[in-house]
Amino acid sequence: MVGNAKSTMLKASLSSKKLSLDDCRKPSMKMINAFSLDTSKLCAETSALAERELRETPEQVQKSLAELRELLKEKNTMSYKDTDEYLMIFLRPTHFYAQSAYDLMKRLATFKDKHEKIVANPLPREEKKLFTENNVVNVLIDRDQKNRRVLILNMGSAWDPKSLNSEQLFKVLYLIQIASLVEEETQVRGVVIIIDFHGLSTKQVMAMSPSFAMTLLLYIQEAMPLRMKEVHIVRQPFLFNMVWPMFKQFVGDKLKKRLFFHGNKMSSLHKHLDANMLPEDYGGKKPKLSYSSADWYPVMQDLESYIADWNTYGLKN
Repeated sequence: MVGNAKSTMLKASLSSKKLSLDDCRKPSMKMINAFSLDTSKLCAETSALAERELRETPEQVQKSLAELRELLKEKNTMSYKDTDEYLMIFLRPTHFYAQSAYDLMKRLATFKDKHEKIVANPLPREEKKLFTENNVVNVLIDRDQKNRRVLILNMGSAWDPKSLNSEQLFKVLYLIQIASLVEEETQVRGVVIIIDFHGLSTKQVMAMSPSFAMTLLLYIQEAMPLRMKEVHIVRQPFLFNMVWPMFKQFVGDKLKKRLFFHGNKMSSLHKHLDANMLPEDYGGKKPKLSYSSADWYPVMQDLESYIADWNTYGLKN
């Protein structure tokens, strides 16, 4: 990927030894605290999943990498990193169809160019307050039963739009998404989002403009190089009915099939996410959440050079 150290870690994941799913849940790096990105080798089950769902075989990988490089060279409209690790980020969510991967790269580059104010060059050290002084975005320590990353988005009373406006909120989500791309397991398995509207008031409703809804959903559905597997809406009050129409108009057919509304019925959520892997906050058997994005911030700091490099890729001037 980006930077020699990160590239070395990611290349290690391509070695011949495969891990079991249980082994894969164990961090590959010694952790100072409970938070770390997992740069371990792909699980045996994940490798099989990638072959089954994404057509990821050694032969197809090499063929698609060569085709994608040829397309990028021929078109010559984007700046990008010409490494296997970087190009795999775009080939995996597009099932190793080189043209589709190229189109995804182009959509991301176009999005970055259009929304330069928000995502042109965000760096963790410059956005520290967004992580450490707010409790809106969180990533569960535990993956779900399918070994997918689970992101919590608190859009209710936990969100103070005066402290974190909608553009800044998007920036935090964008940076966390870039960080997740370091994990090959996440590239293959994808992510799940729980959007918690507990305590939603008019203050938050007023901050969620149609422009914000369109930008967020456009990125998720068109430009994000990550597999979005499920989105779960929980603890939404009646006031949510004022917000949803703004978002609904931008939701495509594919996302609609992956969008679930649960209200306060955590048993409904547990049909999709195993209670054994969820915190007590969502009716799970894990301890109540005692951490926030502030605890994840050191991980973002460690990826400063990786993110800075990622920021350089896009449309050529």
